[in-house]
Amino acid sequence: MITTNIIQANNSTHQEIDTLMADLQQKRINDEIADTLIFVEHPEIVTIGRRGMLDNIQAPDGFDSSSVDRGGGLTWHGPGQLVGYPIFRWKEESVRTVITSIEEWILISLSKFKVEGNRNKTMQGVWFNGYKVASIGLAFSKWVSRHGFDINLDTPEGRIESVEGCGLPLGKHTSLSKLGYQISIEEMQNSLLENMSEILGREVGKITTLETL
Repeated sequence: MITTNIIQANNSTHQEIDTLMADLQQKRINDEIADTLIFVEHPEIVTIGRRGMLDNIQAPDGFDSSSVDRGGGLTWHGPGQLVGYPIFRWKEESVRTVITSIEEWILISLSKFKVEGNRNKTMQGVWFNGYKVASIGLAFSKWVSRHGFDINLDTPEGRIESVEGCGLPLGKHTSLSKLGYQISIEEMQNSLLENMSEILGREVGKITTLETL
């Protein structure tokens, strides 16, 4: 079983966490730290991945944005969305296997709340009742991951629905509260940690806050 440390980053900005992730990834590559999972609920931001930059895709009017070095296009982050950034050294045989493992982790963790989500054959992430409710986007260096996943729990009305995230048409992303499920950030986080050993073979180690690093 792999010991994984947890960092609670509260309402840290995406820029703050992006800088932290780069530092932690290099330290993990150098074996200076253990595998580390960051949990955060960001202030609102739309991130633009490499594909989005190549295609000159911009965030809609009225949204702050930031360019990032993961793949993909636009991704909305904001209140009511739990984001997890695994700074993990993976031993799986492919990136697809890693993505599938994270999808399974989210699916099993959501099932605790009677949310029976599913995969989409053409794109990564988790879907429920025809809507995408969780997205995954990673970057790797020497098999250590950076960036991560998000789960839409109770986002502000009309915000995530107004962004063509992952190249999907408007309105295909939503949060579980809009579908009748009330799950708090803390409840979702705890469910993920409870299922981490079974799905990912990792046990919870030291839990810290960003302020105490």
